[in-house]
Amino acid sequence: MNQNFHCGRFVLNAERPLIMGIVNLSDDSFSGDGLHGDTSAAVAQGLRLIEEGAHILDVGAESSRPGAQPVPAAQEIARLLPFVEALRNCGVPLSIDTVKPEVMQAVLSAGADMINDINALRAPGALAAVAASKAGVCLMHMQGEPASMQHDPRYGDVVAEVAEFLGERVAAAEAAGIPLNRIVVDPGFGFGKSLEHNIALLRRLDELLVPGLPLLVGMSRKSMLGLITGRTASERVSAGIAAHILAVLRGARILRVHDVAATRDALAVVQAVEDY
Repeated sequence: MNQNFHCGRFVLNAERPLIMGIVNLSDDSFSGDGLHGDTSAAVAQGLRLIEEGAHILDVGAESSRPGAQPVPAAQEIARLLPFVEALRNCGVPLSIDTVKPEVMQAVLSAGADMINDINALRAPGALAAVAASKAGVCLMHMQGEPASMQHDPRYGDVVAEVAEFLGERVAAAEAAGIPLNRIVVDPGFGFGKSLEHNIALLRRLDELLVPGLPLLVGMSRKSMLGLITGRTASERVSAGIAAHILAVLRGARILRVHDVAATRDALAVVQAVEDY
């Protein structure tokens, strides 16, 4: 199955797993890596992640951790634009993690290649903002909103409900004029899900595959790994590698991670075995 992902100025071959490296400009990241709007530190981190093997950079300026509060669009834009302007010619696509249509329009005009939306383009104007560009987009499932999503998440069948939601959002994006080759989907590990829900999604990840659309997953340093291992966010590198390799073996094609070099090495071992 052809899984070429058209992402702004780039066409990425997602038949083999791709690594999306995280750059966090927010003040209150759950993982402790927030750069508080420091553009120079963010640019240096982005260049380091590319050197380590990132195929995409994903930068955000608003935390989406459980309990997080929204930040004004103007603050997001003020933090994101200098980063996009500094790295738009870095050689890899720049993905912007935002839910706000006005932020999407600003960063796409500045040269960003992708929108990573935990709200799956449900905000009024979000579909139109992406459709008017050539950007790729990630549509993610989230039950509730960051401020309250982990209070008491409930599902009948989490895998079936996530699959249905993603299918509906892909259809809405296509109807709005976003071609399928510009779309990836994300089940949203940790976004309105208990540990049991997250494990069910990982076990049955292949049921979420949409033919021709790369599946993106992000479990890096998340609390689900802490609940399993008892380790703090900064100590969850090994657990994250294990979780992401399990995801790749079940069909995931884009891994959103903090620890790019370690993920690259793990994928290299898997690929060597697959290619043998």
